[in-house]
Amino acid sequence: MAFLGKKGRMMAYSQLFRRPVSTLRAACTMSLVGLMLVGCGTATNDTYDLASVRITPPARAFAKRQLLVATPTALKMLDSDMIVVRVAGTEVQYLAKSQWGDKLPLMVQSKLVEAFDSTGKLGGVGKPGQGLAIDYQLISDIKTFEIDTTGGRRANVAISVKLLNDRNGTVLSQKLFSATVPTKGEDNQAMVNALSQAFGKVMADIVNWTLTAI
Repeated sequence: MAFLGKKGRMMAYSQLFRRPVSTLRAACTMSLVGLMLVGCGTATNDTYDLASVRITPPARAFAKRQLLVATPTALKMLDSDMIVVRVAGTEVQYLAKSQWGDKLPLMVQSKLVEAFDSTGKLGGVGKPGQGLAIDYQLISDIKTFEIDTTGGRRANVAISVKLLNDRNGTVLSQKLFSATVPTKGEDNQAMVNALSQAFGKVMADIVNWTLTAI
């Protein structure tokens, strides 16, 4: 097996990750330490989706409640279509030549709606503005949704949720859900697959927890 020298390792590393900058797609940017170069103009990125997950709900009977899935909140670094990679304790970059199919919170919201709907246990489930006579709201905050390269590459997903009784405005329950999945490879597809699997585990837990709570 051939080993890369220091310069070779730096070049390979820079091809995988890029630093987050506010005008990344419109500007020419060079790292001060020479680890990476983002060229001018717009580059074509591979676009990824999160896999749908079929969930087996609890076996008990359910009242036909209606659930609104609010748009998840997230910090600015997660509130975009870019795929976050943590390269050090406090340093994050974005996965090069890759993007989500939409802003991450909107994708998470859509997948949650799809997962709840597929269980057949609710009278209705939807997003704000769809005219539901709401019984409950699922309010969520994306805490972590990233590839962590410190100590081995793995996908970390953590989402905090609150179940709100829309009739009286009280929080019925709240919980933090998280999952970690190691990447099976070093290419972009392997990292996205790990993120999708970690999210699938979190989503299944959220759906079953919600259905049990209501």
